[in-house]
Amino acid sequence: MKKLKGITWNHTRGLLPMVATSQRFTELNPGIEISWEKRSLQEFADASIEDLAKRFDLLVIDHPWTGFGAHTNAILPLSDYLSPEYIKDQEINTVGRSYGSYVFSDKLWALPIDAATPVASARLDILDKQGLKVPQTYDDLLALAKKGLVAFAGIPVDVLMSFYMYCCSLGEAPFQSEEKAVSVETGTKALQMFRILAQLIDPANFNRNPIQVYEAMVNSDEIAYCPFAYGYSNYSRIGYSKNLLHFYDLVRLNDQPMISSLGGTGLAVSSFSLHIPEAIKYAEFTGSSQVQQNIFADNGGQPGHLQAWKSDRINGITHDYFKNTLPALERAFLRPRYSGHMYFQDHAGDVVRDYLMNGGNEETVLTELDALYAKSLNLQAK
Repeated sequence: MKKLKGITWNHTRGLLPMVATSQRFTELNPGIEISWEKRSLQEFADASIEDLAKRFDLLVIDHPWTGFGAHTNAILPLSDYLSPEYIKDQEINTVGRSYGSYVFSDKLWALPIDAATPVASARLDILDKQGLKVPQTYDDLLALAKKGLVAFAGIPVDVLMSFYMYCCSLGEAPFQSEEKAVSVETGTKALQMFRILAQLIDPANFNRNPIQVYEAMVNSDEIAYCPFAYGYSNYSRIGYSKNLLHFYDLVRLNDQPMISSLGGTGLAVSSFSLHIPEAIKYAEFTGSSQVQQNIFADNGGQPGHLQAWKSDRINGITHDYFKNTLPALERAFLRPRYSGHMYFQDHAGDVVRDYLMNGGNEETVLTELDALYAKSLNLQAK
């Protein structure tokens, strides 16, 4: 019996589909057994995949780690191991830019098994009770927030992603040059708009990640609407939680839907694994259209294969989560993935969060972000 170990993240969406696919894979391949460990959402975003690759055969990773993984050769270029037909199917059936988020130096370094971006969610029962509707525009959002019914994920990494969203939605994607993270004009306006909304939410949300926001929404009756947080289809499934969430595209700003920052996860194979052929075979199985649409989705997964997102059956059990939010995925901003970028991501969110909570000078904030950006680029060059 060949025993492989995998590492994923600690949520139903992160763990259960990996366990379910591994169980079925072992039934089909009796000589291979795969066990999974989990880490917190914060560790998932922060922990170096080079260290993890030395301990695990299979890694569920966040796509900004792609460049680092390729640069250090900690993970394998899967496009060198899988058939051209399989790779083409993955590329054609990408959800937004999910496939491209794992491409670096013209090679695919992880299979996009999970797709996500910040989307809107609502407790329709609370809104209905108060005679309110789901916001359609940014002005609608502010009006609802003034009633104390709005929350968003306010921990550092999430407010950084939301800052990118404001910049993109104002017409300028960040990181278009190596001199500035974003222009002073766009950055200032983005920060000011974000702070106006931030002052209307419960400060408790600055300690919540998306999962904690959703748990607060379904387990109390205080939050009716979240305008942007990485989507979790679990909460749109009957029986998963005490109350049901319905998910939607983002509100319109200046007559255009807002543009959020792509998330999702990829399945990578460690270059240190002693069981590379078996790990590749499992990855191929898990990323396939059939498994993504069935075993993966049915066990709490949020597939990365487009046919699953278009499936009437899966949309039927998630109150159209996938159909409603697909447009947001299709226009989502792809973050940088160069080797040093994680340094910026690890530190810039603290700067934005401090401004949202305490105020300050926007140009000073942007100067701090530029300094972090310059240092991250320098780390890449080393």
